[in-house]
Amino acid sequence: MSWPEDKSSPRPPAEPQTRPPRLAFLTVPLLVGVFYNAISLLTLPFSGNTLNTMLAELNTASGLPPIQLTPQQIQLTLWISFALTAVLILWLYYTRRAVLDGRSWGRVSSIVIGVLSLLVFPIGTVLGIVMLIGAFDRGVVAYTSQR
Repeated sequence: MSWPEDKSSPRPPAEPQTRPPRLAFLTVPLLVGVFYNAISLLTLPFSGNTLNTMLAELNTASGLPPIQLTPQQIQLTLWISFALTAVLILWLYYTRRAVLDGRSWGRVSSIVIGVLSLLVFPIGTVLGIVMLIGAFDRGVVAYTSQR
């Protein structure tokens, strides 16, 4: 005889799946990226004069006529940089949370971040390789395919 399921009584929690050791190959580089970009975001307001200085050095090295940005152009550039860096920080943060929760989209997002990190020589390249090793580990694939 089967009894109807009582939906009012609490169910015992499901056994949490243990995190694989190589999951840190994904989460640590993502955390490093969050902190690095947060520091970059904090120093952004002080970068206004650096843009004109960099353009002046570039012009003298290339032999082109000097180009100076107006204050409005500098402000626009800094706001665009602020918005892009903030979006990147959010992307890294939520990807890390998804990986820790075992979500499959977090692993896919980590692979995309790892491939893009390969272009940022030298530290980003190392972090990208570590992330790709962790993303294709069997234990990590099994852990992130649960949801």
